[in-house]
Amino acid sequence: MTSLYHSTRSRGASVTSKQAILAGIAPDGGLYVSDALDQAGIDLSRVCAQGFSETALTVLRTLLPDYTQDELAACVGSAYGSQWDSPAICPVTPLGDDWLLELYHGPTCAFKDVALQMLPQLMSVARAGDGHDVMIVCATSGDTGKAALDGFSGVPHTGVCVFYPDGKVSDIQHLQMVCQPGDNVAVCGIRGTFDDAQGEVKRIFADRALTGRLAGHGVVLSSANSINVGRLAPQVTYYFDAYAQLVRTGAVGAGDEVEFCVPTGNFGDVLAGYYAKRLGLPVCRLIVASNANDVLTDFLTTGTYDRRRPFHKTISPSMDILVSSNLERLLYFASDGDCELVASLMGELAEKGAYTVPAALMDKIRATFSCGRASDDETRATIRSCWEDRHVLIDPHTAVATCVLEREARTGAARVCLSTASPYKFSSDVLEALGVVVTGMNGFACMDALEHLTGTVAPTQLSSLREGEVLHDDVCDREKMAGFMESACARVFL
Repeated sequence: MTSLYHSTRSRGASVTSKQAILAGIAPDGGLYVSDALDQAGIDLSRVCAQGFSETALTVLRTLLPDYTQDELAACVGSAYGSQWDSPAICPVTPLGDDWLLELYHGPTCAFKDVALQMLPQLMSVARAGDGHDVMIVCATSGDTGKAALDGFSGVPHTGVCVFYPDGKVSDIQHLQMVCQPGDNVAVCGIRGTFDDAQGEVKRIFADRALTGRLAGHGVVLSSANSINVGRLAPQVTYYFDAYAQLVRTGAVGAGDEVEFCVPTGNFGDVLAGYYAKRLGLPVCRLIVASNANDVLTDFLTTGTYDRRRPFHKTISPSMDILVSSNLERLLYFASDGDCELVASLMGELAEKGAYTVPAALMDKIRATFSCGRASDDETRATIRSCWEDRHVLIDPHTAVATCVLEREARTGAARVCLSTASPYKFSSDVLEALGVVVTGMNGFACMDALEHLTGTVAPTQLSSLREGEVLHDDVCDREKMAGFMESACARVFL
């Protein structure tokens, strides 16, 4: 597989995977892709005979081939060690007749850890000896922020600046970010939505005057959002590893097809499953599960992507997104690499707020993807039924996917629901779904009550936040984000 990556919107400048990871986003605003994705396959029999770390090495060696075997082995060893509370890293567990892929056993109790424990390792190798300082800039709808702060805190010659929508993340998610220690970290709430934050971060990367000023001080910008290929590649691992676990338990036979249902907002998590399919994993269907911010469900149903709609604050806040950036990569691959089409569609989205995909292309996409949505009331009902009927405690994002999956007609294939966060990150909403009145209770009172009610135990990394000190209390308007980030660079590096 060739090492070269280029933008989804043009082939004018090719870079290695190391360069793509350091840059985060292409100069024309597109996302980095490799045309060799279909030229490389992963040996399924080999995957089924090995554990998570070995599969991670196999996947990363395939997708990031300009890294050496020794470099990747060191990265994997650092990313998937004692900071995980399960030796399986991402265990597959029963959910009635279906399966849960538990992605929340890392240090911040969310699926973002799988990639954001790895990305700092990949970046450190890629930038070794280049003489630059790197400021990681990312927007978060709740989980990416803490995972990025945890992964990059203390990394030499690296800073991390996180923006989150003030008042639109859970109490625990908020505390995870604002209590983050480290001389190289900066956290700021913004008055607006995640889409506002994500849009401004993209504008910051495209601001040549700003990046030029920073470059004059030896500072370059990079991204920790899922637009970075270094975020996407590690996520492919857990699709292959989940399949291997099912084969080893006898739930499926080697070569049998599997369906995955994925709660998603920015489309990165489910796109990793699409990458796995193109690399040879027998995936018959990827089910996109949305909450009330159902722009992806409407797109897959109608062929029109339209972000011009009301924003809904839901109990699954990490999915409260109206601009799903990673969908651009799907459009590129499904259109057989039609950069002109992708650039045109992204231009329409920027200028008009909507675009319509040609019917033939939508037919290709629907051959793999189906979709569904769940309201907050349906999400609460699913949390309650999973606990009462199956004694499985799930968070609201997992409940969205479970609700959608339960409405899908069975095809005979094994079905896996991605469980993206610990229920204790959303103790108040989970407790309320179980019938407890939470009025007047703070996040830790809800956490304690949830432990008492269910007999389960909150992860230490969440329960210990009650002793945490708030270290970051900045809030700004969207227009002030660039200034905040530039000030953070001055504090960290200059």
